[in-house]
Amino acid sequence: MRQVAIIGAGMTRFGKFIDRSLKDLGREAVEGALGQAGVEKSAIEAAVVGNASAGLITGQECVRGQVILREMGFGDIPIINTENACASSSTAFHLAWLYVASGMCDTALALGVEKLYHEEKRRSYAAIGAAVDVELVQQILAQMQAQAAAKTKEQAANTPGGSGAGQSRSMFMDIYAALARSHMQKYGTTKEQYAKVAVKNHYHGSLNPHAQYRERYTLQEILDSPPVAEPLTRLMCSPIGDGAAALVVTTAEKARQYTTKPILVRASLVGSGKDLAPDEPTAPTRVARRAYDIAGVGPEDVNVVELHDATAPAEVVIYEELGLCKLGEGGRLIEDGVTELGGKVPVNTSGGLLSKGHPIGATGAAQLCEVFWQLRGECGDRQVQGARVALTENGGGMVRGEPAAVSVHILSA
Repeated sequence: MRQVAIIGAGMTRFGKFIDRSLKDLGREAVEGALGQAGVEKSAIEAAVVGNASAGLITGQECVRGQVILREMGFGDIPIINTENACASSSTAFHLAWLYVASGMCDTALALGVEKLYHEEKRRSYAAIGAAVDVELVQQILAQMQAQAAAKTKEQAANTPGGSGAGQSRSMFMDIYAALARSHMQKYGTTKEQYAKVAVKNHYHGSLNPHAQYRERYTLQEILDSPPVAEPLTRLMCSPIGDGAAALVVTTAEKARQYTTKPILVRASLVGSGKDLAPDEPTAPTRVARRAYDIAGVGPEDVNVVELHDATAPAEVVIYEELGLCKLGEGGRLIEDGVTELGGKVPVNTSGGLLSKGHPIGATGAAQLCEVFWQLRGECGDRQVQGARVALTENGGGMVRGEPAAVSVHILSA
């Protein structure tokens, strides 16, 4: 396999863009990536486009990438569509990397684009809720309702199965809440520790011009925001959003023709969940370990991380899954400031999904844009000084308790 480098990245600001189309959002991201790379459209030999929900939100199915890119003058080349829940565009990047690494082409484009906002909000939540085994949805909801029934009426309003799951909020918030409570019970993690993740990520997002939300919050404001599903409050949960992100990859050798600061792709992996044996590592752990092995680095070598903080508790759990700390010590990591700007391993310097936003089909590519810019020293007030090695972790969907898809990438300057 050939060594691959990223030479350009571009993205929109994430947000609520009812009047902007997938084509319009995609164009802004692609033109930004091509512009930074100094590459003409004619140099792109293959393109991979990640999108998760267009069929349910806009009605566009089957040929989403071709429809989006034809408007920009792309044609004739292979255009591949990837749909892998929240990992759609990290999967797209993986395939673009594979095109170049395998020798099938020299220069490729990866694009992630999503529109989640719709006048009928229930449609947005239904689209997100489809990232599970739909034959088991009723069983999942019944389990949540049984849990809620065991509580008082006051508690039930804020626990899985309470009113609103899948209608006024994503069903995944209830799933994450259950996982958060399990971590609290097993390891003594506190609600305040989860809230500190949100404080950190909203602060980081305030420094990112691409972030959907740029407000800063105190710990008490996070805890006092409207309850969603105990222990989650609204400010501990990622919002829905619209947006796009794109990257240009080429061979490490060819990259020198375009830039003096190519960023090498040391490892690019996509894995999936499975039925776990007792005490078997989770999918993120399994994929991350393979990525570390391929890249020839360990968690101790990583300087900056973008991970899938769909909720604040998820970030704490993923610290442990990536080997940034031992099992059960994720809460201590946030308490000690290890993962904030200025800490040993800053995590989600973009603001993460909590603040930067989560247009699901664009999320993985946006993570890669952030670490690409970090390794090039181009992040301004949120720059991690001396960053040389970066990791992204992006999960998508859930089947029988495991993420349906997991992508891990390791890059280096």
